[in-house]
Amino acid sequence: MSRIGKHMVAIPSGINVACANNVLNIKKGNIEQTYRVPSCVKIEISSEGILFTPNNQERATRAMWGTSQRNVSNIIVGLDKGFKIDLEMVGVGYKAAVNGKKLVMQLGFSHDIEYDIPDGISIACSKPTSLTISGHSKKQVGDVAALLRSYRKPEPYKGKGVMKVGEFVYRKEGKKK
Repeated sequence: MSRIGKHMVAIPSGINVACANNVLNIKKGNIEQTYRVPSCVKIEISSEGILFTPNNQERATRAMWGTSQRNVSNIIVGLDKGFKIDLEMVGVGYKAAVNGKKLVMQLGFSHDIEYDIPDGISIACSKPTSLTISGHSKKQVGDVAALLRSYRKPEPYKGKGVMKVGEFVYRKEGKKK
């Protein structure tokens, strides 16, 4: 069983953390995120960082102990450094472009796919066939990347589709004559 909850979450300079009634308010500049810690987990904030301890040794409590620690850690890392995912499009005529707050993708359909970029997310196209999704919320960045990938998943015969950079696509052999 993992003991990730034992590790203290370091608070970098420039990030303010406040706790009231098991709700952590984490703020950097004008960006503020809140996280509700379950009542079965105690929070101790010091100058060194945030320490989580379970109230009892039940299995569910220990699971929430590690989950809370990791979620708060992801919030702090996201506010400090941010998260990013790179996607690439493989296929003839597959390309994307950002127009204001819209992402326009051409993925071999008879129509273009227009996606409204949500607040807190920025999408950049360094090349027409590559996308960089970045933001301060790991969950939101991952959800946007999964949604864009779902428009045209990689297929196993030609390897065409939208995929993460470095993703392995298992290739199948086609029909033989």
